[in-house]
Amino acid sequence: MEKIFAVGDIHGTPNKVFALMDKVDIDRKRDLLIFIGDYVDRGTGSYEVVDYLVDLKRQVENIIFLKGNHEDMLLKYLSGHDRFTYLINGGQITLESYLKRKKPGDRHPVPESHMEFYNSLVLYHETRDFLFVHAGIRKKIPINLQDANDLLWIRSEFIDSDYDFGKRVVFGHTPFSEPLVMPNKIGIDTGAVYGNKLTCVKLPDMVFYQV
Repeated sequence: MEKIFAVGDIHGTPNKVFALMDKVDIDRKRDLLIFIGDYVDRGTGSYEVVDYLVDLKRQVENIIFLKGNHEDMLLKYLSGHDRFTYLINGGQITLESYLKRKKPGDRHPVPESHMEFYNSLVLYHETRDFLFVHAGIRKKIPINLQDANDLLWIRSEFIDSDYDFGKRVVFGHTPFSEPLVMPNKIGIDTGAVYGNKLTCVKLPDMVFYQV
């Protein structure tokens, strides 16, 4: 694999991810493409985003999809474990995007290919020099021993830390007006769903693509 491309939180903004992926100079056979989580909720196009990513998975040889806290909440909602948390965090608009495409006779509003996608999401991915997580990590804890809740939800304890995590951590979850670049971390959630840009970083070059 030659280069790594990591994409920030999409949150139901399909036109932005379409345009962003047209912009990046990725080799779909050799490079690694990582999506940092939070594909759904808040924006109106969650169905289209996931449909696109499911298709993209067939086209890119080396592709990783991380689980965001919003996908975690969606799965808990669908399993009946916690419906309230999802609805108060922007989930209703995602449910509507699925329900309006439900055909008579469909047993479930979420297509099987989308459920397979949600169930295949991973909490982190490591390369030689980088660690990719949705929200961040706690210091002094090996990645395989981190609490899943922290990987999906942590904010200030991680963002404000200058701790050397051993590898540079690439994360989303907390939106910034521009990418956050620090010696120990790179934040690539730039608030696409709030009218700001969707960001991709190419590593190790540290080249940013935005739409």
